[in-house]
Amino acid sequence: MSTTKKPKSEPIADLNPRSMTYEFLGPPGAFLISFGVPFMTYLLYFGCSEDSGGCPPPLQSIPDRFVEALSEKTFWASLWDTEASLIYLGWYAFCVAAWAVLPGDWIEGVTMRTGEKKKYKINAFSTFLLAMGISCGYILRNGPESFTFLYKKWIGFVTASLVMSLVQAFYVYASSFRPGALLALGGNSGNFIYDWYIGRELNPSIGSFDIKSFNELRPGLILWVLVNISMVCEQAVRRGGFANVTDSMWLVLAFQTWYVVDGLYNEPAIFTTMDIITDGFGFMLAVGDLCWVPFVYSLQARYLVFKPVELGLLRTAGVLGLKLLGYYIFRDANGEKNDFRNGRNPKNLKYFTTSTGSKLLTSGWWGRSRHPNYFGDLLMALAWSLPTGFDTPVTYFYVVYFAVLLIHRQRRDDENCEKKYGKDWETYKKLVPYRIIPYVY
Repeated sequence: MSTTKKPKSEPIADLNPRSMTYEFLGPPGAFLISFGVPFMTYLLYFGCSEDSGGCPPPLQSIPDRFVEALSEKTFWASLWDTEASLIYLGWYAFCVAAWAVLPGDWIEGVTMRTGEKKKYKINAFSTFLLAMGISCGYILRNGPESFTFLYKKWIGFVTASLVMSLVQAFYVYASSFRPGALLALGGNSGNFIYDWYIGRELNPSIGSFDIKSFNELRPGLILWVLVNISMVCEQAVRRGGFANVTDSMWLVLAFQTWYVVDGLYNEPAIFTTMDIITDGFGFMLAVGDLCWVPFVYSLQARYLVFKPVELGLLRTAGVLGLKLLGYYIFRDANGEKNDFRNGRNPKNLKYFTTSTGSKLLTSGWWGRSRHPNYFGDLLMALAWSLPTGFDTPVTYFYVVYFAVLLIHRQRRDDENCEKKYGKDWETYKKLVPYRIIPYVY
């Protein structure tokens, strides 16, 4: 069973009203982002790699090389790698098989507009452990050089993940027109480009297999760690073994693996996030989960392969301290929110009750800002980039991108809450005036 049904529900037509507002500047913005995200993913490779001559390559050479590359058939052919595509397809199939075979509890999500609660299988962390066990065993048996293929076939894997994203986006868009499909409130505009991008159906599924939550946590997120491990192996081969891998590379691997493990271990927490309860699943989430996360978020590790950095004890301690501070804020803030949503208040936090009976926290981390977990996220993002040093701004792309993403999410959250709570939201903003960073923003 994939849903728990309630005895009463509205006709499905009444539950799928036409979307009257746009995000991302509407269809033109959706069109540009749909091209812009893949373009930026490729650009971050060609603009920061040893093959291109640096990070970034000499600026005066970029225009000529760009025009030359686009005009050559060999360049376009080089974007496709059949072996990398087959490996990627095998990886995705492994994740699906692990979801089906590995044991896991089934938990209920939030109540949907139909009055039903969708059920989700919880075994992402088990999938991660299985993947790590197989990968580490393979490396121990065959040596680090056997696991450098993700570095060597980087562009081929990017293209394979992009193709998978496109296939899924078209599939879920087409399947959203079947009778009885519950649509996302923001994805039913009637404009093909926008709805295809933003996600028309709320929870596209094949039987009990929920496509959106599966992609959020498994194929891209776990692959991110495998990519970083491949970067460690490549550096180990170049420097004469794992003992000579730089402290900066180990820090990046540890920090980002920690982040992934935390998300997978706390898998049930994702089912109260906006991605799951509000957003549809379209190209935006597909390309973000499958392509952007593993191949953009691993930029720091890839850079350290060809530009190794030795931090030393003091700088390592400083970066580690920043990471721990960010993680503490992120986890403690989310813990306060999850406890409160589930009817628990172990810290005896203060709250504001709206006219509709909803309760909004006004003390603890949620009294310092309206999105304190985002503040912790930003500190961790900075800690991921600091090990690369300051020779290039490119490796700090993630920090800037993530800040823009979180500010957009914060503003979208505020708009939704203003619609939901009305004047009470204005009162709440006076009680908690800062958006993300206490006393700053």
